[in-house]
Amino acid sequence: MKLLCTALACLLLGSAALAQEAADKPDMKALLADRSFERDGARLRYRFLEPADAAGDTRHPLVIFLHGIGERGTDNTRQLCNGVERFCTAEARAKHPCFLVVPQCPPDATWSPIRGTRENPTFAEQPTGPGGLLLDLVDELVKEGRVDPDRVYLTGLSMGGYGTWDLVARRPDLFAAALPVCGGGDPAQAAKLVGVPIWCFHGGADGLVPPERSRAMIEALEKAGAAVKYTEYEGVGHDSWTRTYGDREVLEWLFSQKRPAR
Repeated sequence: MKLLCTALACLLLGSAALAQEAADKPDMKALLADRSFERDGARLRYRFLEPADAAGDTRHPLVIFLHGIGERGTDNTRQLCNGVERFCTAEARAKHPCFLVVPQCPPDATWSPIRGTRENPTFAEQPTGPGGLLLDLVDELVKEGRVDPDRVYLTGLSMGGYGTWDLVARRPDLFAAALPVCGGGDPAQAAKLVGVPIWCFHGGADGLVPPERSRAMIEALEKAGAAVKYTEYEGVGHDSWTRTYGDREVLEWLFSQKRPAR
C-alpha cells in the first residue's frame, strides 16, 4: 500500500508539473502580431512582439531571431519554434522587456549567400533578398524612435546562425551583440566584428553543420582581437538551441550588452 501511495503521489506531482509547464508556455500565434515589410516590390513577412509598456516613453531593446532551414515558408507561423518562445514567456517579458522580430524566410531563399557549408564558407558581396530586407526593416524600426538603438541584438540557429554571422559582418554598426547558434561564418570577415560582443554555440557532435564552422570563426575572431565567447556542448548534435535559449545566463548576457558610444 505504501509503495502504491508513493507511486500515485509521484504520478500526481508529474501531472501537476506538466500542467504547469503547459500553462507557462506562451501562445505564440496570439502573442506575436502578423506583419510584413515591403520595399521595391519585395516582401518579408515577420512576427512582431512588443513589450507590455511599449506605449510609454522608454526605449526598449530589439531582438531579431532567425530560424533554420526547416521553418522556411509563406505561412508566417512555422518559424515560431526552436527557442524563440524563450523570449516570450511571462518571466522573460517581465525581466527583459523588448521588441522581438521573427521573420520568415521564403521557401526558395536563405538568410545568407553562403557558398558551401562543409568547408569554411564565403559570403557574397551582396546580401540575399530576405537578408537585405531584414536589415532595411531593422533600420525602419529604429527610426520610429521606440527602439533603443544601442541595444539591437541578432540571434539565429542553423541557417539562421549563418545569417547571424553574415548580417552582423555587413552591419556591425547596427548590432550591440550577437548569438549565432550551430551555424558558420566567413573567417575572412572577422576583422569587421571586432567591436561586436559575440557568444557562439555549437554541439560537439553536430553532424549537419560541423562544429569546425564555429571553431574556425572563433579562432579568426580571437586573432583579430574581438570580444567573443564560445560554448561547445559535448556529445550534443545539431540541436544546440534548446540548451542555449533555455539558459537564463545566456539571456542575461545578451540583454546586458550595449553598443559603445559613437
